[in-house]
Amino acid sequence: MLRRDILGFTAAFLLSIAPACAEDGKTSLFKVVTVKDEIVIGLSADELKALGSADASAVAHALAQKGDMAVWQYNVHRGANGELQQAPTAKIGLIASSSLRVEPYTTPYSIVPHQ
Repeated sequence: MLRRDILGFTAAFLLSIAPACAEDGKTSLFKVVTVKDEIVIGLSADELKALGSADASAVAHALAQKGDMAVWQYNVHRGANGELQQAPTAKIGLIASSSLRVEPYTTPYSIVPHQ
């Protein structure tokens, strides 16, 4: 049963298209959907590289293998210049479960990379 859930989660990643990326190409955004809510998360190029690849299947594999991951949650905020931008707001933990789905996330706003 657990294996089927992990495979389903991995398939959701593999079927997704490329996520939104920061203008500098260093942050990729994904929408995480659970039974309770939806959040937008960002992973830097270095974080994706540490997973072994910059594609969604590497993220799915890491989450399935580890059972949890620490990521940055992103929300829309006004920047110093008054323009709306997608910015990191909190470091959160994701837990792999059968109710988790991750989708690519596109935004019309500029993406602020996290540290």
